[in-house]
Amino acid sequence: MAADALAIIPGAVLRNLADKLYEKRKNAALEIEGIVKQLSTAGEHEKIAAVIGLLTSDFAMSPQANHRKQGGLIGLAAVTVGLTSEAAQHLELIVPPVLNAFLDQDSRVRYYACEALYNIAKVVRGDFIIYFNKIFDALCKLSADSDANVQSAAHLLDRLVKDIVTESDQFSIEEFIPLLRERMNVLNPYVRQFLVGWITVLDSVPDIDMLGFLPDFLDGLFNMLSDNSHEIRQQADAALSEFLQEIKNSPNVDYGRMAEILVRRAGSDDEFTRLTSITWINEFVKLGGEQLVPYYADILGAILPCISDEEEKIRVVARETNEELRAMKSDQTEGFDIGAILIIAERELNSEHEATRIEALHWFSTLLVRNRIEFLGYLEGIFEPLLNALSDPSDAVVLLVLEVHARIAEESHHFRHLVSYLIRTFHNNHVLLERRGALIVRRLCVLLGAEKVYREFSTILEKEGDLDFASTMVQALNLILLTSAELAELRSLLKKSLVDSRGKDLFLSLYPSWCHSPMATISLCLLAQAYNHASSVIQSLGEEDINVKFLVQLDKLIRLLETPVFAYLRLQLLEPGKHTWLLKTLYGLLMLLPQQSAAFKILRTRLKTVPFSENLKRTSSANPYSQILQVTEDGNRNQDTPNYSAINFPSRLQQFESMQQQHRDHLKNQLQSRKSASAAVLTQEIQRYEESHSSSVPEISRPPSRASRVIS
Repeated sequence: MAADALAIIPGAVLRNLADKLYEKRKNAALEIEGIVKQLSTAGEHEKIAAVIGLLTSDFAMSPQANHRKQGGLIGLAAVTVGLTSEAAQHLELIVPPVLNAFLDQDSRVRYYACEALYNIAKVVRGDFIIYFNKIFDALCKLSADSDANVQSAAHLLDRLVKDIVTESDQFSIEEFIPLLRERMNVLNPYVRQFLVGWITVLDSVPDIDMLGFLPDFLDGLFNMLSDNSHEIRQQADAALSEFLQEIKNSPNVDYGRMAEILVRRAGSDDEFTRLTSITWINEFVKLGGEQLVPYYADILGAILPCISDEEEKIRVVARETNEELRAMKSDQTEGFDIGAILIIAERELNSEHEATRIEALHWFSTLLVRNRIEFLGYLEGIFEPLLNALSDPSDAVVLLVLEVHARIAEESHHFRHLVSYLIRTFHNNHVLLERRGALIVRRLCVLLGAEKVYREFSTILEKEGDLDFASTMVQALNLILLTSAELAELRSLLKKSLVDSRGKDLFLSLYPSWCHSPMATISLCLLAQAYNHASSVIQSLGEEDINVKFLVQLDKLIRLLETPVFAYLRLQLLEPGKHTWLLKTLYGLLMLLPQQSAAFKILRTRLKTVPFSENLKRTSSANPYSQILQVTEDGNRNQDTPNYSAINFPSRLQQFESMQQQHRDHLKNQLQSRKSASAAVLTQEIQRYEESHSSSVPEISRPPSRASRVIS
């Protein structure tokens, strides 16, 4: 076949085809073009194939660069031009050698390959499509070529190929997408520009459905948003904006696959990528409907961290998206996975950002309202994290946690569970009790009812095994009871303990646990106006009961007596003859205080203002109050309230004394244990000392043995 080709093309033409002079090469190409045109007209296609074979073997595949770049490539282009409309049937012989030249080490060969393929493409146009994938692959590589001239030639060829594709009805998008997907994560900026350019062009063709294949290359486009090149970021953003607009106008969109990509990209380190992905998620939540239900948890996991983003635009869009998502109503029949959402909400409870933690808690509340039964099914796994959230440094978070707990505690068994867990948490975390105890208890009283909350606390604390903690907890609850505005109604009810059945029941409910603290018990009696019993409690106190802790609590109580909460008690002092047991109680407290303390001076000053009657002042005693202080417990005169016998106070006093005896015994055991431990430590120290010094005693200092004395 090569011999046939040599007979067809004169040797001089073949020599000129590889000549260094451009004019000779040009003339040789024109002569080949003319020869091929004559052969084509005559229908001599076998001879044409022979010419193509000769140009391929002797020139295009030649080891000599000049033959490859000048002879072979120019000659193949000339053959194609000569064939004109007949060129399609010879493309399988013409195109492969040209494509192979794109991989040549010589940049000039690659340049002429671009030029040759450009001329071939101009001739064959649509017939060229069957080689599109191979040509696209070659152009993708050439777009990043190290030689600027090759890049320039490749861009010209690229524009022509784009024109051909847009006007062709034979282009297969299905075959092209895998090729595109493979290259979308390439980092080379030239390749990225090349790819975005093709995506934009193909998307502009009405007959090509690029939107349907968007999930295949969406991640790559988002990846380009963080490119170092501003131009590439702009191009990628423009392409994404166009696709988003198409999504808004399209009735059929695969939201699910794209949602997975957007969720990943929402966690990008690049600010622009996060903003774009959150914006897309926002639109998806509005448009996606039921399609997005299985992806709610993933979307939520992307949104919540962005609510605390440093960039305000991201925060605004994330908040709006979160509200949209929470406003949607779904059920499990649609694939709604409440467990997955709870896992996300629980995870974000540990976020370092307050705003994210708050929104996570809003989700707990929303799910409790809408899907209560399903929510409670996961309670065992999330209850403890919700309790731990009570230690959050943010008051706003703690208040929301309490709202969630209050919703959970609507059923009685959950309520008991909550209070038990709270007490256990306070027991294990005394710092939480000190810093947040008042806030937690007050808020629970507002949400669940003060009487209900205090009754439950009292029931559990009555049986508390750790007596020191029980005392501390009761003191904390008592202080909240005496100072919090939220508990005003509870205080009012306790004031009626001796005249109202509800007040009596509440008093009897609190009393057993309040016995853990003498001062809490006295405070409770003062609130209930059970002054006779308060005096009895004071009289029952022993020497070991009056310690530093007791005096600190007493100091607090004396100061609280001067607050509006005890205004009624101070007003009762205007009628000392009617409230003799109140006076005796206050004087009893006065006698327990050190005279130099501020509390002693406060209470003594208050008692000096009591307006005693003239007959009391004329008593023979040097002390004008002696008659009051000597009041006994018999007769109506000794009772401040007519229904004092409604409560069995002698039995209550025994209960108090019994509890205090337990505390005394506990204290003794603690002291004994400390002494034993100290003695054991001291014994060990002595033993170590003796062992360390026994070996170092000088021989002369040792007493002589009996044998030595006999010898002497």
